[in-house]
Amino acid sequence: MQAMAAFPTKALKRDDTRLIIHFDYDCFVSLLQNLFTFIRYLTLCCLIVPYAAVFEKEDPKLRYLPLAVQQKQIIVTCNYEARRQGLHKLQRVTEARKKCPNAIIVLGEDLTRFRNASKENYDFLKRFAWSGRAERLGFDEVFIDVTDMVDYNLEMLNSHTLQSSFFHLSRNDPTLGFAFDCSTIAGDVVPENHTVTDTAMGQATGSLYIRLLLGSHLAQYLRYQLEEHQGYSSTVGISTSKLISKLIGNVNKPKGQTTLLPPYTTPDNGQSNITLFLDEHDIGKIPGIGFKTAQKIRGHVLAHPAAVDHGLVYGGTKENVKVRDVRLFPTMGVEVLEKLLGGSGSPKGIAIRVWSLINGIDTSEVGRAREVPQQISIEDSYIRLDAMAEVERELKLLSRSLLSRMRIDLLCVEEHEDVTGERRGTERATNGTRSSRQWLAYPKTLRLTTRPRPARNPDGTRSRTFNRISRSCDMPALVLNLSSSIEDQSEVLVRETLIPLFHKLHPEKSGWDLSLMNLCAASISLTAASSKDGAGRDISKMFKMQQRVLKDWKVEEPNAEELDVPPVSVYPANLGDGAVEAVENEPLVVTKDTLLVADGQDEATSETHENDNIWESDDEVPGLGYTCTKCGLAVPDFAITAHERFHDLPD
Repeated sequence: MQAMAAFPTKALKRDDTRLIIHFDYDCFVSLLQNLFTFIRYLTLCCLIVPYAAVFEKEDPKLRYLPLAVQQKQIIVTCNYEARRQGLHKLQRVTEARKKCPNAIIVLGEDLTRFRNASKENYDFLKRFAWSGRAERLGFDEVFIDVTDMVDYNLEMLNSHTLQSSFFHLSRNDPTLGFAFDCSTIAGDVVPENHTVTDTAMGQATGSLYIRLLLGSHLAQYLRYQLEEHQGYSSTVGISTSKLISKLIGNVNKPKGQTTLLPPYTTPDNGQSNITLFLDEHDIGKIPGIGFKTAQKIRGHVLAHPAAVDHGLVYGGTKENVKVRDVRLFPTMGVEVLEKLLGGSGSPKGIAIRVWSLINGIDTSEVGRAREVPQQISIEDSYIRLDAMAEVERELKLLSRSLLSRMRIDLLCVEEHEDVTGERRGTERATNGTRSSRQWLAYPKTLRLTTRPRPARNPDGTRSRTFNRISRSCDMPALVLNLSSSIEDQSEVLVRETLIPLFHKLHPEKSGWDLSLMNLCAASISLTAASSKDGAGRDISKMFKMQQRVLKDWKVEEPNAEELDVPPVSVYPANLGDGAVEAVENEPLVVTKDTLLVADGQDEATSETHENDNIWESDDEVPGLGYTCTKCGLAVPDFAITAHERFHDLPD
């Protein structure tokens, strides 16, 4: 069979029409620690980073000390000072203390502060995504698709006044934005030794360079705004895909930003900058290629299993294989990867996916901002968990954390006029209104997952495994009852649901040794809406919205049945003369039979909520999850793609 090294690369297609910015908060965890943690260090000498920034924000003194975060017996992250002294992620605490005795190791078991800080930063950044495409990755990373904003500013660019350009942050308000110098790119670039002038580069690569230039200035502005208003510094990467923007951002850490310059396609006399950049990375450093997949590829290239660094809890390799080694390996291609990675239980299309990543091609879209998460997962790891009493205790702890997180992420609080008939989860306010806690969304599935340790080998060693097993069931309705406490719900949930699930996973009475347990609330659906991005509010708001929109057009005749008057033309009272003239040739005819009143209401009840402030924001129209930023039209989810294509059509 003919070698396939060349075919897949040529067959794969790049999509460089997008502009994606990747944010990575610097030492996120250390910025949240307060003075109490610093005092704790004086007595305990214990230590955590992307989380590290959270601790550092609460106590600036920690920025200049080696700081790490511990979960169980593992260093989950550390700040840059600790990294300079030899610490790194997934290192054992005992090894970290030997390498850096003066390190501050703080406990990071409670993730509440990190979740809250991450959500605040995400909410701040997603406001700048016109398309609504802002995707959070973990606690400390965010992708933003700014293609539409960059393309709009490209059209507005004046080539005669590049040095005094203005970046527009709004289509509707021309004053909202910032001044910048469009004659040069902002931040660092790769490759660093480029000598082509901006004009020549733009001519050689079309508009790609100019679009990247605009993206770099937007990224710089957002970085400064994030640090000024939220107190978090960040490292940023700018490119045309999630893969490259994430990797290129790692080049200049911390508090830096990097743009990968064109050409992105292979020139006739050389290689693309994407290929040159990716070739120097170890195959296991490519996002989307996990440890097990990387080990299989390393073993194929090296012709023997790659040695593993057992000093790392979750595994690490001692033998690096670079992307270049894989890409240029004889006969390497989709067919070889399919034989190597495919088989029973493997994801469909894994070979073409991995081969695309190796060649720097990632067409995955940035996810749209979601009001609620797709699932909520809580887990913990253990040195040894092999007694039923211990399992029950840990399940209670995990279930309490899960229920608490559900109430934080899935509940909304609304105030409405006090009426008779109290609802569950409703509390009376002092101002005559009633504050209701209502489920914005609810999970349909409860999943329990465990990770058993394999039996020891004859020589006393234990094989490394990451395999998990799980069982699911319908989420019990009791978790939605807001009148009972989390502690009471946890007791019932463990006794009636989780223990039976555990016995289905592990029918044997003893002999299992667990290293991890996970509880997950999955299949989260928005309430009061059939679409995945429905507003999740009471349907009565739809009718109230209709009243607010149509109130200026409503005509009421006190005794309409007794009046015998000809039809009349009516216009809203607040329209100007120009508006009347525009429609006077086709007047709106209103008779006693066509009064504009909301369906299902009479004239008397239609006035009740005329002046109520019934909408907190413009995007809460039930069933319409997206408002077009170009024309302002509320679009159902199924029609978003077609509507965007409509705007792309030539005039």
